[in-house]
Amino acid sequence: MPDRYTYDVTMFKDYFEHEFTYLNGFLRNVRRYAKKTALTCPIREKSWSYAELNAECNRLAHALLADGVQKHDVVMYQLLNSAEFTFLYLAPQKIGAINCPINFRLSEGETAFIIDDSKPKVYFYDADIKETAEKALEMAKHKPRRVVMVDVRGTEKPFAGSITYEEYVRDYSDKDPEITRPTHIYDETTRLYTSGTTGMPKGVPINNINEIFTAHDVIMHFPLAPADKTMNMSPWFHRGGLHSGGPCPTFYIGGEVVVLRQFHPRTCLEYVEKYGVTYLIGAPPMLKLLHDYQLKNQKDLSKLKGIITMGAPLEKEACIKFQKVLTPNIFNGYGTTEAFWNTFLRPYDLPQKAGSAGRSCTDDEAVVVKIYPDRLAEPDDYVATDNTEVGEIIVKAPAKCAYSYINNPDDAKKVFYKGWIYIGDLGTWDENHYITVVGRKDDMIISAGENIHPVQVEEVLNEHPKVKESIVTGVPDETRGAAVVAYVIKADPSLTVKELDEHCRNHPMLALYKKPRYYRFVEEIPFTATGKKMHYKVEEWAVEDKKKGLLKKV
Repeated sequence: MPDRYTYDVTMFKDYFEHEFTYLNGFLRNVRRYAKKTALTCPIREKSWSYAELNAECNRLAHALLADGVQKHDVVMYQLLNSAEFTFLYLAPQKIGAINCPINFRLSEGETAFIIDDSKPKVYFYDADIKETAEKALEMAKHKPRRVVMVDVRGTEKPFAGSITYEEYVRDYSDKDPEITRPTHIYDETTRLYTSGTTGMPKGVPINNINEIFTAHDVIMHFPLAPADKTMNMSPWFHRGGLHSGGPCPTFYIGGEVVVLRQFHPRTCLEYVEKYGVTYLIGAPPMLKLLHDYQLKNQKDLSKLKGIITMGAPLEKEACIKFQKVLTPNIFNGYGTTEAFWNTFLRPYDLPQKAGSAGRSCTDDEAVVVKIYPDRLAEPDDYVATDNTEVGEIIVKAPAKCAYSYINNPDDAKKVFYKGWIYIGDLGTWDENHYITVVGRKDDMIISAGENIHPVQVEEVLNEHPKVKESIVTGVPDETRGAAVVAYVIKADPSLTVKELDEHCRNHPMLALYKKPRYYRFVEEIPFTATGKKMHYKVEEWAVEDKKKGLLKKV
């Protein structure tokens, strides 16, 4: 034993490295709460106890094994929120494989890109996106060994070459696969995808440490208990969906997950009342819709302990309304796919600190450093804590981040430095370390919780033969938080907004949620002296043009 230890660390190391896994945390609850409800699907009017959920995961694990899925292989699923989503989150961990949920809103080209990047052994698609999935598989160079359709309503037929989920798991054992220590603490368990600076998705690995301490973070900050029932209004394929009151922390603590397949304010509040939901999770624009519906159609929200938001700041006046009508316990988290949330506003911070991103989470650090044109600032090269000087927000979150990208070392070097994450957001901070986000270095548009990069949309627009040049930005939108606006220079005077909208709708490399919702034709767009588009200037235009009614809505 090395001299540096003062005691025998053998057993501790062995347990911590091989047994301290997310899967074992879930299995503890299978034993503790075998008959307790773990999952409820309102559409199917069906619930699963922890024992039944485990049995379903075992059947799937055996089916994957029969398909040759081995340790570190990728199991990809492109699903709306559903019971099968949770089975696919858990079952691969039982055999040491990597579960990989991806955005069901992606276009066929974007989906094909991810399939080729991660090369899944098995690919599951939702019946609601059957056409997109089929086209994506046709475009992708990599061909999964098996393609499976998930249909929660049981009304669709799978396209040629794929089978239904029920067929896939039929006749397989519901007993544990009995693979001894399927994962190590550093093993990748989950792979998420996020948009990078080029607009194309980047694979973010999440290991057992990240899964466990992300669950701990949520359990500590809500706080979350076994008696709680969570319902995420956002899709689970997001870090905020899967990990903020989604399957990850709820199953780890022994609570109940209520499935909300798609957000609608009436449906959401009806479920809160019917199932006694204690925590709702979603983006701030959703809260406004809930607030407006609740004012006109009172639902019993007495069991609701809190609403947790992510993806955008809360305005002070709006926050006061939400606290009065929905619940006094409003939370707001700020973070990234790479490291989950890293700053947090608690109910006692609101409404006074509304508009800020809050202070760093208990185990994290978040600071604001200077910006240099040719290098990253050192982690201690702070801007003034005067809430005036703008710098780059950087975070340290080793418990929740693996500090890496899949197949993308170049971008990793730009983002991860000395244990810190340089996420590209600009902000200020005050003497008490409350951080306020003021923009992005790369001009990302965040609409309804989705990241949209202007460059990708511009590239699609510029492919149209009648377009000479374009520049894309975001404009404040009451429903989405921000809406995409395109300023276009015509190459052909006959070009119409209708043509551009059809072009974007039918483009294989652009998801529908990324297409512009407003257009304006212009004679020129602003560039810097070095030839870079001035997105921040066009963002100013968009705000004024919308007020004046100069933007054409589609």
